Amino acid sequence: MEDCIFCKIINREVPGDIVYEDDEIIAFRDIHPCAPVHILVIPKKHISSLIDITEEDEKVIGKIYGVINKIAQKEGILDKGYRVIINCGEDGGQVVKHIHFHLLGGKKMGVKVC
Repeated sequence: MEDCIFCKIINREVPGDIVYEDDEIIAFRDIHPCAPVHILVIPKKHISSLIDITEEDEKVIGKIYGVINKIAQKEGILDKGYRVIINCGEDGGQVVKHIHFHLLGGKKMGVKVC
């Protein structure tokens, strides 16, 4: 998608502070962090939202959770814990229309999300 900011990061058309990358997944620091560690983990294939996942996409979506654990280990937040958030659609707070997983950690989050 030519107007997708995340696709532009994947294609190196705009800079991103990349912390992980393989053939299917890329992860980079959020430019407006909500926690000491705030990393966005995304598939390189453009999938607009959780609603748009196909059976073909399920493998890479599952792989993302393993990558999240690897990043959490590298960032030093695996043992104390972290939060993963996916915003889906306008009412769910999704701003960028490319599925992305927010990895948040490095501070006590509390039990409530809202």
